[in-house]
Amino acid sequence: MLASFARGHTYLQISRRLGITVATVDTYMRRVRAKTGAVNTAELVRLGLQLEWPVV
Repeated sequence: MLASFARGHTYLQISRRLGITVATVDTYMRRVRAKTGAVNTAELVRLGLQLEWPVV
């Protein structure tokens, strides 16, 4: 999910690809921010691009 976000997909696009609600995507991204300490979108994108997981 983070890698998809880093590649420019919106929460709506991610939710449709995963079959979950936009609210769930938002919740997951808030959890990622909390666990990584990322305070802005740029930091999230940097982290997402470093992942070697396949983009969903």
